Amino acid sequence: CNACAQECPININHPSIIVGMRRYLVMEESAAPGELNAIFSNIENNGAPWQFAQDDRVLWADGKVEVPMMADLMAQGEQPEYLLWVGSAGAFDDRYKQVSVAFAKVLNHLGISYGVLGAEESSSGDVARRAGNEMLYQMQAMMNIEILNGYGVKKIITCDPHAYNTLKNEYPDLGGEYEVIHHSQLLRDLMKQGKLSLDGGSLAGKKITFHDPCYLGRANGEYQAPREVLGALGTTVEMKRNKSFALCCGAGGGQMFKEAEKGDKEVFMERTEDALETGADIIATACPYCMVMMTDGLKYKNKEEEISNYDIAELVAKNLGL
Repeated sequence: CNACAQECPININHPSIIVGMRRYLVMEESAAPGELNAIFSNIENNGAPWQFAQDDRVLWADGKVEVPMMADLMAQGEQPEYLLWVGSAGAFDDRYKQVSVAFAKVLNHLGISYGVLGAEESSSGDVARRAGNEMLYQMQAMMNIEILNGYGVKKIITCDPHAYNTLKNEYPDLGGEYEVIHHSQLLRDLMKQGKLSLDGGSLAGKKITFHDPCYLGRANGEYQAPREVLGALGTTVEMKRNKSFALCCGAGGGQMFKEAEKGDKEVFMERTEDALETGADIIATACPYCMVMMTDGLKYKNKEEEISNYDIAELVAKNLGL
């Protein structure tokens, strides 16, 4: 989650050392935890950490929202301004599919020129790389870069900070140079340009607290964009640990796909308690993994009836009545 590297007074980058050790275990010793081996084979065979067919990547939008496919646009000789990178969670996770639909509705409503890869999209390779399977990451990345470059993609939007970080900071090493934008940044920019106007609406008077995703915040220094969007929607309250001091939700680095190590308390429980302390009505997130963990935390605390957990895109879509 990069907190250790940020705090270190002598600038040691612990995560890169940890990933190096994981690479040794996975690639030299073949000693990855069983759950992660299953994830690796799913990514190899299906292009996603879960056992879904790659052709099903388009089903999230089925009947809920119209999304333009890059292949169709190309056939008509059109070049959209943005590629929307849906990501494996956005395509397959039942809860996060709702976010993909909400964000696509917002893009359509605002007349943004974009396309999606559909069944041609595959895992960005982030999970494989963090979990130490460097070869699988590079295979995924090179395959994706070939497709993206084939379509002449210049700008990519994504709702997933893990994909955002990988596409923006790691794909250039393999020849994938793109301008990558997180959905919170796009929404903020559209507000500034006067193309998106948000007023309190149904959220006026609601207290919203924002949980910072590690790969948006500490990894990429983006703390303001989500807060500016949420500030236009309702009253925002901060958790005691926020921005660069925010606590991780406990799911990144492949941790979501395996059992937690022994300890006294789950990280996501600690973070849910931070959120509950604020007295907020809504916990806003901007990452599929954070969404899963915070939702689980609210269930464990029996608070899911009183407190909602929404992605920023869903709150904007609600505000626009979509």
